[in-house]
Amino acid sequence: MKKLFKKSTYILCTAILMFACGNKETKKEGTTTTENVEVEKSKTKRLDIEKPQLTFGFIKLTDMAPLAIAKEKGFFEDEGLFVSVEAQSNWKNVLDRVIDGQLDGSHMLAGQPIAAGAGFGRQAKLVTAFSMDLNGNAITVSNDVWSKMKPNVPTDNNGLPIHPIKADALKPVITEYKNAGKAFKMGMVFPVSTHNYEIRYWLAAAGINPGMYTKENVQGQIDAEVLLSVTPPPQMPATLEAGTIHGYCVGEPWNQQAVFKGIGVPVVTNYDIWKNNPEKVFVMTQKFVDENPNTAIAVTKALIRAGKWLDEPGNRAEAVKILSMSQYVGAPEAVLANSMTGTFEFEKGDKRKMEDFNVFYKYNATYPFYSDGIWFLTQMRRWGQIPETKSADWYASTIKNIYRPDIWKKAATLLVEEGNIPAKDIPSTDGYKPATADFIDGTIYNAKDPLGYINSFKIGNKDK
Repeated sequence: MKKLFKKSTYILCTAILMFACGNKETKKEGTTTTENVEVEKSKTKRLDIEKPQLTFGFIKLTDMAPLAIAKEKGFFEDEGLFVSVEAQSNWKNVLDRVIDGQLDGSHMLAGQPIAAGAGFGRQAKLVTAFSMDLNGNAITVSNDVWSKMKPNVPTDNNGLPIHPIKADALKPVITEYKNAGKAFKMGMVFPVSTHNYEIRYWLAAAGINPGMYTKENVQGQIDAEVLLSVTPPPQMPATLEAGTIHGYCVGEPWNQQAVFKGIGVPVVTNYDIWKNNPEKVFVMTQKFVDENPNTAIAVTKALIRAGKWLDEPGNRAEAVKILSMSQYVGAPEAVLANSMTGTFEFEKGDKRKMEDFNVFYKYNATYPFYSDGIWFLTQMRRWGQIPETKSADWYASTIKNIYRPDIWKKAATLLVEEGNIPAKDIPSTDGYKPATADFIDGTIYNAKDPLGYINSFKIGNKDK
C-alpha cells in the first residue's frame, strides 16, 4: 500500500512539474504574467539608492495618475523604491509638507515651486524634474448662469454650441449681476494655480477684468469685475450647488461631477484656452535632490514610465479603475471615464471627442520645459503677484533654478538603454518650445521675450 502511495505521489508530482514547465513556456508569450514582470525588472538598471523608503503626496485629481500607475504597476519597485502615496487636504498643505520634509515629494501645481522661488507666498528652494501632464482642466458655470450665457453662444446646424466658448458670452451676464448690485463670484484652486491664470486669461481675453494683486493686497480682487476665490478641488461642486460661487476652474473629475449631478455646465477646457498647456508637476526640495541624486533620478524614471503607460492605447480603462480606488481619486468610474477615455461632456448629453484632454506622455509632456515655467512667471507679473518690474534675464535665470531637465535627461537616457522608451522620445531642445499662438485669443507667446509678451495684453501690468 505504501509503495502504491509513493508511486501515485511521484506520478502526481511529475505531472504537476510537467504542467508547470509547459505553462511556463506559455506564459512567455503573455504580457501580464508574473514571469514577464520579473523579465521586465531584470532590464532595469538600478541605481545606488540613497533613500529607498519614500512618502509622496497628491490631491484627488485625475492628473495624479502617474503616481498611482508608478506604484500599482510596480515601476517604483523596479527602481528599488518603496513608496507610500498619501492624499492631502489642499494645495497649501501639500506645499507646507514638502517644504517641511514631511513628504519626500508631491504632485503639485506647476505654479507652486515657481512662486516659492520667485518671491510670492512661502519661500523655499523647490525643484521639478518631471511634468505630470498636459491639459486636464475646464471652466464650469452654474445651470442658471449657463441659461443666461447660452443665447450669446453661436450654434451649429444641429443647434449645439460651437466650441471654444469665449468669455464674451459671459460678459452680459456679469453686467446683469452688476446692475442688480450683486457680485459675480468664481472659484479657482489656489492663487498660483494654472486654474487661476487660465480663468483670468479667459476672462481678460473678453475684456473682463479679473482683478489685480499688489504687495499689500494679496486677494487679487482690486478693480475686479469677477471676484475669484480659493476652493479646494473636491469641494468645487458642492460650493457651486450651494450658490456660494457661480462658476469655477478646476481639474477633473470635478467638472464632470457637476454634469453628472446636474448642477452645472462646463463651458470651455484649458485645451481651448492654451492648447497642450502644462498642468501639474512633481516637486521635491533642492535639499532632497542634492542629498539623494540617484533617488531623484530613479523616481523620475518610474514616473516617465508611468506617463508612457498611460498614453499607450488601451490602458486608459485600466487607469480609470485604478484611479477610482478610494486611496487615489475615489470618484466613480463613469465620472472618471468621461474625460480620461478621449471624450468630454459639456452640457448634459453633449459629449464630444477630445482625445488630448488628458495627455501624460506624448508631445514630450513629461519634459520640464523652461518655456512652460516662464509662462507662469509672466502671469504672476501680469496680475501683480510679482509686484516689481523684472528684467528678461531674470525670468530665464529664475526658472533654471527650479526646472531641472538635467535630471529628466539622466532618467530618460537610462530608460532608453533599458529599452523602456525609444531614443526619439528624448527631445533635442535648449529647454524652450517654439513661439506659439495656440491661445484662445491668438496672442503669440515667445518665452525668450517675456516682457514683450506681458506688454501685449490690454489688461494687466506693463513693463519697460
